[in-house]
Amino acid sequence: MSDPTEPRGDAPDRNDLDADVAIEEPGAVASGVPSPGTTSTPATGDEVEPPSRWHTMLRQISTGNAIISVLSVLLALLVGAVMIAFTDERVQAASGYFFARPGDTFVAIWESVSGAYSALFQGSIYNFRRDTFAAGIRPLTETLTFATPLIAGGLGVGLAFRVGMFNIGGRGQMLIAASVAGWIGFAVDLPMGLHMLVALVGGLLGGALWAGIAGLLKARTGAHEVIVTIMLNYVAFYLVSWMLRTPGLLQAPGSSNPKTPAMKETAIFPQLLGPQYNLHFGFILVIAATILVWWILSRSSLGFKFRAVGENPNAARVAGINVSSMYVYAMLIAGALLGLAGVSQVLGTVTTGFTAGIDAGIGFDAITVALLGRSTPWGIFVAGILFGAFKAGGFSMQAAEGVPVEIVLVVQSLIVLFIAAPPLVRTIFRLPDPKAGPKRPRPIVTKEVDAK
Repeated sequence: MSDPTEPRGDAPDRNDLDADVAIEEPGAVASGVPSPGTTSTPATGDEVEPPSRWHTMLRQISTGNAIISVLSVLLALLVGAVMIAFTDERVQAASGYFFARPGDTFVAIWESVSGAYSALFQGSIYNFRRDTFAAGIRPLTETLTFATPLIAGGLGVGLAFRVGMFNIGGRGQMLIAASVAGWIGFAVDLPMGLHMLVALVGGLLGGALWAGIAGLLKARTGAHEVIVTIMLNYVAFYLVSWMLRTPGLLQAPGSSNPKTPAMKETAIFPQLLGPQYNLHFGFILVIAATILVWWILSRSSLGFKFRAVGENPNAARVAGINVSSMYVYAMLIAGALLGLAGVSQVLGTVTTGFTAGIDAGIGFDAITVALLGRSTPWGIFVAGILFGAFKAGGFSMQAAEGVPVEIVLVVQSLIVLFIAAPPLVRTIFRLPDPKAGPKRPRPIVTKEVDAK
């Protein structure tokens, strides 16, 4: 009679094996070397230890959209550094005798790139060469001034993106808003404070109504907003150009130039830090607009409907959402935000009269800002400040180091290129793919089983 404690040669039950774990060879048992005639098989019922919070946080950061935006900016700056080095005369001269004295070439490259980006910093953030802090901080105020219309325009474009609409009519909406606010600013007599408020509201309504045309056409006829907004850009430009050449409309009295009169003092935005800086009340308005858009998208029922329509308009329609109305509402709000960009230009930045070029390409730059900010309000806010720094520092680079200002435009374009190709950025920096979930650790706990 056999001993009941003696190991049997029977195969283990199928339920005792985990199909996901391979049978390990003898000697893999952590407790020691198994006896001859036994093999190790995985034991069941063992729970896999979940990943740590640090591991989860690092994965969320490496697969998030924010890291793609940051790395896109770094890549664009790196490519910009290469272009700066290639176009620098000192680098070209030193490369002529590279094989004789290679160190001179590398020194020249370092001096050209570091000098250019140092000038960019001192022209956009803080100028260490100034004697006082008040003078040194002026570049930062210029950055915020340039960023003011970019943030407002980016919010308008980004809001439309969230509803699934591509609003590229920022130029036309800015021009109409600037014309309405500008006309109220120089042709109407009102008390201080009230005059500015009326001009501001008039400009917002002008931009909203001009964008609302595209939203209404899309809602009623299905017309694509890209085509409509492009055409409205041309209509607005030639309409404003005609009014600037017509006495009694926008043209300054007694002048043949296509330019408006100066804005009245009662309609101009007040300066935030005094007359020695250009930063004006428009920056406070874009901060308020950023908070408002964040609240609409994140905390209101209207924002929920916007996001639902943007994700799937058919499913939103089945859920009872009036998709056509959402298109109209979204374009009205987007047009008002871009109208704020136009108003800040004529009542804050250019108060001596404006021409048909008052938009200064901001309507199209707003698309870049919205893309970099991932169509989120605070992301757009940060992206607007970054591009404002590029605008403010680009002139300093050109003046101090002789770097062509077009290189800054190339850097901005490269940022959009890298943002539009996240797989490229992930491949360069070896980031994990967010679509591929974290791998489940495989248990290595084993169980000794007799081998026949």
